[in-house]
Amino acid sequence: MTESTSDPSPTPHQRRLAEFQEQRFGLFVHWGIYSLAARHEWVKQRERLTDEQYQAYYDHFDPDLYDPGAWADAAHHAGMRYTVLTTKHHDGFCLWDSALTDYTVAGTPYGKDLVGPFCEAFRERGLGVGFYHSLLDWHHPRFPLDRLHPQWDEDAPDGGDPGDRDITAYARYLHGQVEELLTRYGPVDTLWFDFSYANRISEGKPITGGKGKADWRSEELVALIRRIQPDILINNRLELPGDFTTPEQHQPGEPLTDEDGRPVVWEACQTLNGSWGYDRDNLNWKSPDQLIRLLVDTVSKDGNLLLNVGPNGRGELEPRALETLHEIGAWMRLHSRSIHGAGPSPYTAPTGCRYTQRGDRLYLHVLDWPYRHLHLPGLAGKVRYAQLLNDASEVRRPIVDPAWDNGNVAPKGVPAGSLTLEIPVRKPDVPVPVIELFLEPDAVTGPR
Repeated sequence: MTESTSDPSPTPHQRRLAEFQEQRFGLFVHWGIYSLAARHEWVKQRERLTDEQYQAYYDHFDPDLYDPGAWADAAHHAGMRYTVLTTKHHDGFCLWDSALTDYTVAGTPYGKDLVGPFCEAFRERGLGVGFYHSLLDWHHPRFPLDRLHPQWDEDAPDGGDPGDRDITAYARYLHGQVEELLTRYGPVDTLWFDFSYANRISEGKPITGGKGKADWRSEELVALIRRIQPDILINNRLELPGDFTTPEQHQPGEPLTDEDGRPVVWEACQTLNGSWGYDRDNLNWKSPDQLIRLLVDTVSKDGNLLLNVGPNGRGELEPRALETLHEIGAWMRLHSRSIHGAGPSPYTAPTGCRYTQRGDRLYLHVLDWPYRHLHLPGLAGKVRYAQLLNDASEVRRPIVDPAWDNGNVAPKGVPAGSLTLEIPVRKPDVPVPVIELFLEPDAVTGPR
């Protein structure tokens, strides 16, 4: 855990940060009218669709099978502790009946609020609720064109911007919608904004017309948010530091720090198959085993994992997504105490393993199952008991001392100060076996 969560008299905001880090695992939901196209949530920009072409998805959006309780059940079973829902993506479509625009679910054939039932279902199951909200808006008539906008014309002066667009007017709209969300749907745990790109380079060249904190009036927006819900967490994509940082679709090699080397709170966001929104023909699915390893690796580096699903146009999760969440849940049922409330350990895990730690419990996640023995550096004399977490079966700790036994079957070349574990020849029938080590009282803090 980072130092900010260990204050002896934490503020409510610090307690919220500590809760966030204890939750460790969440569900991201990308959903909107782009689910009817079924070709990625950026389909309007990628295919340069006109407003008229894109209107077909609005006119036919009718998720008659929408059951947020089923989504919440799947997340809860998977061992997730919170969720983040896309209230509005870059296309500008709103999943609630905003008073500031007609481009909402209220005008579709479905015609009913999607956000309220979602919040109710997830909260009923004890899951925290957060909102993703796009800073971009490709539908809003005052949002200035830029190179990411579907209507951008590379060959026209100013990209074809007609000149009547006004980022100041758009910022008022942005702030107004955030205020609506925070006053309409009760306590919100997280606001996950996406994204600033004032100085962004894409494919080797700057994004003409890119926008950042001055355009969003980010400082004013944060002040508004804090006034309405003081303890909410805000991510780092307003071009401000934020409460937590958000690596996307890549895995950090080590715990994240700021420019001064101090630990920061972070959350990795990952997809199931490379697309955030429903993408019917995308078959690049990560296996449950791979995702469990991502989760373990993330927590070992003091991070959270926000794992995304993209419901289809009828409001259901794909069978393969449900199967993946179910398999992750089967592992989490047996091993969740190595994830929830756990964080990095000061001890160094052997090759092919990851440590997480929770008080006097040190969890050894064995990614590469070796033959018969594991040698844990720096832990000799510091462990009072060891067991496999999946079935609570003892893991024996043989004496490794050449003066006591120098026979051919005794382990050789064990580094001084190491604890040796004698493990089954056959790997337990779980994707990632975990050995729970009960530390001696004087070994809980470990080396610094």
